[in-house]
Amino acid sequence: MALRPVVFLDRDGTLNVEAGYIRDLANLNLIDGAGEAVRLMNEAGLACILTTNQTGAARGYYPESHILDLNNRLLKLLADAGARLDAVYYCPHLSAEEGGQVSPFNIACDCRKPGTGLVEQAFREHPDLDRQLSFVVGDKATDVELARNCAARGVLVETGYGREVLAGTYQWKVEPDFQAGSIVEAANWIIEQVKSRVAKSSLEA
Repeated sequence: MALRPVVFLDRDGTLNVEAGYIRDLANLNLIDGAGEAVRLMNEAGLACILTTNQTGAARGYYPESHILDLNNRLLKLLADAGARLDAVYYCPHLSAEEGGQVSPFNIACDCRKPGTGLVEQAFREHPDLDRQLSFVVGDKATDVELARNCAARGVLVETGYGREVLAGTYQWKVEPDFQAGSIVEAANWIIEQVKSRVAKSSLEA
């Protein structure tokens, strides 16, 4: 079975405009270029998988069904742009110590990024994914740390909270494998990395 390179994509601030806890579905809108970026990766044969922390249900802001509705709106907007995600994974948890109020979501878990639970679930459920050619793209330090924790290459986009992370004013400073001004720039870099690895493997074969 041929293995597929895989990109684990954050949602808010990476694919859609950062808008806090989105209560109105109409307020989830794609970042400029997000549809193009995912489509480029689709066309290059990369698996594109959403991995997102969504604590709104644990905080009591809305039911878990609203998280599903938001994710479905994202999928529709991407589809309208000719792009698709191969799978969607989200973590609804937030421990009581960190402000989680609603059971059963107010627990400590291993799926909240930078924990690797969502990534490991993806690898279990999609055995064609290539761990050796895996990438994490996001706008937070936790996304870059997730990449480190699962031996992937981390890309920090400057959208969402990205610039604040770089300035050290949000979460903490990190050193990503690549810093991208846009999601399109991130996609193009990843595609080039995959092409380079494939070309090198062909020469060594």
